[in-house]
Amino acid sequence: MANDIILKISGLHAGIEGKEILRGIDLEIRKGEIHAFMGPNGAGKSTLSSVLAGKPQYTVTSGSIEYMGRDLLAMSPEERSVAGIFMSFQYPVEIPGVTITNFMKSAVNAHRRAKGQEELKAGDFLKLMKEKMAFVQMKSEFSKREVNVGFSGGEKKRNEIFQMAMLDPVLSILDETDSGLDVDALRIVANGVNALHTPEKASIIITHYQRLLEYIVPDIVHVLKEGRIVKTGGRELVNLIEENGYDGL
Repeated sequence: MANDIILKISGLHAGIEGKEILRGIDLEIRKGEIHAFMGPNGAGKSTLSSVLAGKPQYTVTSGSIEYMGRDLLAMSPEERSVAGIFMSFQYPVEIPGVTITNFMKSAVNAHRRAKGQEELKAGDFLKLMKEKMAFVQMKSEFSKREVNVGFSGGEKKRNEIFQMAMLDPVLSILDETDSGLDVDALRIVANGVNALHTPEKASIIITHYQRLLEYIVPDIVHVLKEGRIVKTGGRELVNLIEENGYDGL
């Protein structure tokens, strides 16, 4: 059904600094679906996620993107965030001088203001934050730390899933969230993603590795090569990639 479509991409061409990277992407993502994107380095996976998030250095040269019936390309990154799009980065940035508590309070209340809702009172916010930190197994003392400053790779990724839990997005884009994670951290991150997923939401998982998709089982798997989706299938496609590599598909 058309009203089940969260994201519709048609004939998308995009690039950076005059170099075309995406060369005609067509895609529909519906409520409840988890889509995994795999492919060799330079295939366009991170470019696709960056275009969806609205990174200004990327230029769309043709095609369209509809998000819940709206023209996504006409929306600012802030508007996309308020509308329910969340992106977890491969390399989360550090924000010295800003504590996790202050960062999340600003983000949550900015979303609420944009939706015409009252800001959360201090007690209600701290209660919500405590609940979501426990959800991703973050210790309470993390709330006093500066955002990602001095964090290990696993702590940074866990912090991103915590942010995702706090903002409760409709479409989550996880760009190589598994990069650099040990098995325990990977499991915690994956469990958080799975627990946040509902029949009304959708996720895009970008990864090089099979192991993440053992914990977050995708409904649909896409293989990108040279800026195009060259193959789409179910979870079995991951096994074929593992056995034969991308050239063997």
